[in-house]
Amino acid sequence: MSRLNEDRIPVLIGGGQVTQRNADPKEAQEPLGLMATAAERAAEDAGLRVAELAKLDLVAVVNILGWSYANPPGALAARFEAKPSHLWYSTLGGNTPQWLVNEIAARIAAGEVQFALLAGAEALATLQRARRAKVPVQWSTGEAPGQRAPTILGSNRPGSNDVEMAHGMTLPVVVYPLFENALRVHYGHSLEGHRRYLGELCARMTEVAASHPYAWFPVQRSAEEIVTPSKDNRMVSYPYTKYMNAIIEVDQGAALLLTSVAQAKKLGVPHDRWVYLWGSADTQDHWFVSERVNYWSSPAIRVAAGEALRMAEWSLSEIEFFDLYSCFPCAVQIGRDALGLSKHDPRPLTVTGGLPYFGGPGNNYVTHAIATMLDVLRRHPGKRGLVSGLGWYVTKHSIGLYSTEPPPRPFSRRDPSQYQQEIDCMARPELALRPCGRGKVETYTIVHDRDGAPVRGIVIGRLADGHRFLANLQGDTEALAQWEQQELIGVEGEVRSQEPVNLFLPD
Repeated sequence: MSRLNEDRIPVLIGGGQVTQRNADPKEAQEPLGLMATAAERAAEDAGLRVAELAKLDLVAVVNILGWSYANPPGALAARFEAKPSHLWYSTLGGNTPQWLVNEIAARIAAGEVQFALLAGAEALATLQRARRAKVPVQWSTGEAPGQRAPTILGSNRPGSNDVEMAHGMTLPVVVYPLFENALRVHYGHSLEGHRRYLGELCARMTEVAASHPYAWFPVQRSAEEIVTPSKDNRMVSYPYTKYMNAIIEVDQGAALLLTSVAQAKKLGVPHDRWVYLWGSADTQDHWFVSERVNYWSSPAIRVAAGEALRMAEWSLSEIEFFDLYSCFPCAVQIGRDALGLSKHDPRPLTVTGGLPYFGGPGNNYVTHAIATMLDVLRRHPGKRGLVSGLGWYVTKHSIGLYSTEPPPRPFSRRDPSQYQQEIDCMARPELALRPCGRGKVETYTIVHDRDGAPVRGIVIGRLADGHRFLANLQGDTEALAQWEQQELIGVEGEVRSQEPVNLFLPD
């Protein structure tokens, strides 16, 4: 490998994680403090003194949901007396950490960046505890005098359109079950059969979380415990109980250090710390849920996986370790199917345990997944790993392929716009804004209140002319509850347009 190539080969050299449990709100670390701790641990993981972080020329911070800072990357850089020439702050999206790794690697390969820190954190558990105790938190403003203003990366486009929001499709806990019910019918499962299948899928994930030192819920649960509604495990939106939902009220932070091979040598980072990004890709499905080709697949994940594998010149069979984004069970299944993995493939689909069990720190879960993947691959030199990230509602996707082995060629990725065209050209159903007449259900969910009672039904369907419609189910609690015991997908009925929502009356 020539000196020139070494200057341009990106490598991950350190990963750090922190989980803050049951902290007194008056003493708890704020998100900025958690990020700083994670960054210090990433430096230690790389075999570096913390003082070396003063040499950072890029600091990127994943969007923070729980607290607003004036300049998050600048304030973090100031903690280490660094004056980076690049400060990045992201917009929303669970795909963001992997996307930022892909972007940073490209900048290193272009010679624009030498030493980068990527970090993120949330302290929503502490904030919630403080609100309940009516204790004000005295956290910093994140001002960063002397630092440049951050560059905002990503789009602030809303994840739902006006019609979707009018029908209650505003939160992930409501939208993701629509995909899950469509998957059930796609797989040919009965209601009870799919319930058992989900329990088994999730139980395997809890096994991984139970042994992870930074998991928020290091508890192994049985399949039956996960899928059975109870006082502690209420139904949220059918078919998901609470134990199947990503948990955002956590205090967790993670950080990654990236550099070039030449800079890693200059810093004195031991070779056994190096992990290479072999392949990467970033895509998005049709933006709004009502535009999707169907509700049981993701063309964008399929395209992204194909692109990342092409770039690395790997086959799927050569990958030993996976962390598929796991905010809800359907995300894992759609990702697995898009990759071409069989339901019966023995390879685990997570290295952390997933967001419902490891913890879902806002947009930053994937930073934890990558940091964990670094540890796994270092324990298995030469093995290969895949990490996927997902944003909004199976909307935005990022994939990274990792190994301790150096790639035989320079890092060179295609502009994502080149392969995004394949997805953008796919036909999308036209949405009827004022549907009227006969319709058939494509998918649905029943939304429950915090006491576990069904309060709303949401339906996505097709009219006889092929137009898609959104509607709410008409009926009382008992009527709504029957559709958790009886299949609604494929059922026909009358669609009526009523302001502000459409109604569906099953036959």
